[in-house]
Amino acid sequence: MTTMTPTTLAGLAGANLIKQAAMVVLGALGLAAISQVAIGYPVPTTLQTFGVMLIGLTYGGRLAAATLALYLIGGAVGLPFFAPFGGGTQGYLVGFLIGGTVLGYLADAGVTRSWAGTFLGLLACEAVIFACGVTVLAYSFGMTWTDAIAAGLTPFLIVDGVKLVLAALVGRGALTFARARNWL
Repeated sequence: MTTMTPTTLAGLAGANLIKQAAMVVLGALGLAAISQVAIGYPVPTTLQTFGVMLIGLTYGGRLAAATLALYLIGGAVGLPFFAPFGGGTQGYLVGFLIGGTVLGYLADAGVTRSWAGTFLGLLACEAVIFACGVTVLAYSFGMTWTDAIAAGLTPFLIVDGVKLVLAALVGRGALTFARARNWL
C-alpha cells in the first residue's frame, strides 16, 4: 500500500500542535501585514485575497479556518489587521473565512494536486469571497444587484485574476519547497 504525499503544510506538520499553533499565528499576522498594502485609486485593492488564497491552498481546511478566524478576531478587537477602508467590507471578511476554509478542504481532499485543480479551487475561493462581499454590499447600501456587482466585483476582476495566478505559483512552490526540505 502506498501513502500519498501530504497536500498541505498542515499535512506535513502532522499532529505537532506547536507547529500548527505557530502556523496559525504567523498566518494571521502575515495576512494582517499584507492587508495594509493598498494599490489603486479611486477603488483600491489589497493583497488580502492573495493572502487568503495562499492560506487556504497551503494550510488545509482546519488550519485555514483557525488562521482566518484568528485574523478576524484580531481585527474585531481593534488590532490593525483589516485593510484601511470604510464600511461595506464585512461581507468580504466573512467571505475570507468561508472561501479560505473551502479552499483548504479542497486541498486536504487532494483536489489541488494538479494545476487544473489548483486553479479551480482558487476560483471557488474567490467566488465565495465575492458572493459574500457583493451580497452584503447590496444589502448594506440598498443597492441593486447590478450596482453592487459594478461596485464590489467588476473593478477587481483583473487584479484578482493576477492574484489568483500568483497564489497558485507561490502556494504550489511553497509546498514543493517545504516537502523537499522536510521543513515540517
